[in-house]
Amino acid sequence: MKKHSNKTYLIGLTMAAAAMIGLSGPAAAAWPEKPVRLLVGFAPGGPTDNVARILSDEMSKELGQPVVVENRAGAAGNIAAVALTQAPADGYTLLYNTSSIIIAPWVYESVGFDPLKDFAPVGLTAAVPLVLVTNPAVAADNPKALIDLVKAKPGELNYASSGTGAIEHLTAAHILSLSSAEATHIPYKGTAPAQVDLISGATQFTTTTLNTAIAPVEAGKLKALAITSRTRSPVMPDVPTIDESLIPGFESLAWQGIVAPAGTPETVLERLNAAVNAALKSDSVQARLEKQGTLTLGGSVAEYRDYIASEYDRWGGVVKEAGAAAK
Repeated sequence: MKKHSNKTYLIGLTMAAAAMIGLSGPAAAAWPEKPVRLLVGFAPGGPTDNVARILSDEMSKELGQPVVVENRAGAAGNIAAVALTQAPADGYTLLYNTSSIIIAPWVYESVGFDPLKDFAPVGLTAAVPLVLVTNPAVAADNPKALIDLVKAKPGELNYASSGTGAIEHLTAAHILSLSSAEATHIPYKGTAPAQVDLISGATQFTTTTLNTAIAPVEAGKLKALAITSRTRSPVMPDVPTIDESLIPGFESLAWQGIVAPAGTPETVLERLNAAVNAALKSDSVQARLEKQGTLTLGGSVAEYRDYIASEYDRWGGVVKEAGAAAK
């Protein structure tokens, strides 16, 4: 009888432990049971923050819990990325990342994270094409004419960017390299000051994200020569692509996505991925993003994992080519 009681007691303990694990584990069916933090590595009101907030509102509806944007601006998004590596792998802290997470490790000697090891991909969300723009005084009305001008005046034309190693810098440098042309890169501390000097004529051209180019182009303060997506943008339908006008097959996008800390359970990642894809399919989200020239993407966890790896390799080569690699 005592033996039977011990056995019953042990079975009871096992069942109780299993129940506790099932209830408390982050992969439990009840997840999420509290608000989810979405770290953004850029200041409030900027283009990345804007997209993150549009998606977070819709994701909140899908998850049944608030998705709260928390800005951790600084170091080109690296501060927020490092903060994610220090968060519990339970799905309650996420990072709204940009393509900078796979570029930064090539540019800086130490960023405090490895994009292939420290993050668990959730989903690819959106992408913003870049636009090749010039000061209106530059005597070039198409990409080929600009390249011809650069070649005819070696060392005389300057191109601006929001900083060394930024997607704007690397895209322009890649276009020049593939065209066998050379111009002087002038890095700034952000897109705003770079645009101010371009408009004033202190620099002659740049590649900048579509959502930041729309207003000055429409106002006649900048001249748009080409867009870096494979297809033309409905926001600038008369502007040709680099692919069709200069370099066949060329594409460069400032893409965005969501990642969690490495080790986050697959069931949680899949739950989050479903919420991301549902948000991206929302008519209101698509309308708001399309208005600013942002492409909605989506896809599976596995697809985003593969995309991050391929972009890491691709842009590593461009960083070295542009001479922006860490010394």
